[in-house]
Amino acid sequence: MNSTALTPTQPITPDPPSRPDDAPYLGVGIGLRTAHYVEVLERGSRGQLGVDWFELLSENYMVPGGRPLRIIREMQELTPLSLHGVSLNLGSTDPLRPEYLDALDRLTRIASPSVVSDHLCWTGVSGTNLHDLLPLPYTNEVIDHVAGQVRRVQDRLGRRIAIENVSSYLSFNDDAMSEWNFIAAIAEEADCGILLDVNNVFVSAHNHGFDALKYIDSIPGDRVFQIHLAGHSQSGSLLIDTHDHPVTDAVWALYERAIERLGPVSTLIEWDDQIPAYSRLVEEADKARLIIEQATRRRGRTHVAS
Repeated sequence: MNSTALTPTQPITPDPPSRPDDAPYLGVGIGLRTAHYVEVLERGSRGQLGVDWFELLSENYMVPGGRPLRIIREMQELTPLSLHGVSLNLGSTDPLRPEYLDALDRLTRIASPSVVSDHLCWTGVSGTNLHDLLPLPYTNEVIDHVAGQVRRVQDRLGRRIAIENVSSYLSFNDDAMSEWNFIAAIAEEADCGILLDVNNVFVSAHNHGFDALKYIDSIPGDRVFQIHLAGHSQSGSLLIDTHDHPVTDAVWALYERAIERLGPVSTLIEWDDQIPAYSRLVEEADKARLIIEQATRRRGRTHVAS
């Protein structure tokens, strides 16, 4: 296993790809957590949220009523929302669950999210949920299977979704291509978006010894709906995607490269364990916003000079 070398693999494209109409640029957001409900609503009433949008974990709001749905309605008056799930189970050989899709469809109609997303992985088999985001072999057979699953989800919801690259800690002997070619092929075949998790790119690049910058430079920019940033931990020689630390300097550098190439993309700060004070999350969001602003100014100067 090798550390990730952040050295350019190809020139930055002179102009960013066009943003998809169904994935508008929202700025920088954070995940909405129950520990912050009260402060978020109080700040929002004073116009001092400090962030531009919020992500809701889909499964936490798939309920017939009560506080979660009241929170959605209150949040809709303050800021754009997105939905991010962990249980679509797109890569499993199990069929998609009609009851889950029905609940997701109801939630989508209530929340009116800018983007609906889930993970490019499998989470269970034979009806058993393993509560983990498990990697897939990078083969043409799997591309066909997952793309078919994504198309069925999109047909049910009446909208495109985004699929997120997961961090991984093993590879398969059957792998026939790189991870970035794999996710790009699925997005193309399914006509869906990509949720580019830059921390997961960095973690997997370290664990498997590939070039993180080649990944960033190769992903189809016109399919990137959102970007995720998070912290990770180290266990022996492995990096683990734990979402319980600040974003590291190396991941910030990789994010900067992504923004230089892609232009402004809606960006989320993920912090799901050992959750800090709300103000600390705003500080992380401010860092991402500054990178977007600086990269956009640099790109503008380069464009004028050319």
